[in-house]
Amino acid sequence: MAAGPRGKREEPADQGLLQKLQAVIVESLEADKAEAVVALDLAGRASFADRMVIATGLADRQISAMATHLEEKLHQAGIKRVRIEGAGGSDWVLIDAGDIVIHLFKPEARSLYALEKMWGAEFDEAVQSM
Repeated sequence: MAAGPRGKREEPADQGLLQKLQAVIVESLEADKAEAVVALDLAGRASFADRMVIATGLADRQISAMATHLEEKLHQAGIKRVRIEGAGGSDWVLIDAGDIVIHLFKPEARSLYALEKMWGAEFDEAVQSM
């Protein structure tokens, strides 16, 4: 399982490194013309990652190219173990870069799964008001 639970972390992630990797990811996605790029801070809320980046691509080839370019950029940034699921032409590609998970969607799939609503600040407010 590429992004499954890893259990309890022994050390917190280096925030400076996370910020640098997030910048590399967002820059790569924007260079590939990704739409609606969103970065979410999951620290303390999820055991599988500290950050999540979500972006939309309009076609299979664009999403596949975004995944390939991200893998190359992450390797250059020192992340040697990058797992990619769904890059063979699907509506959703998942890239597990350790402490950061990237979701690349076609517009319809992004609307269907609504990860921003699940993990965003609006969700926290709704849970607190219950």
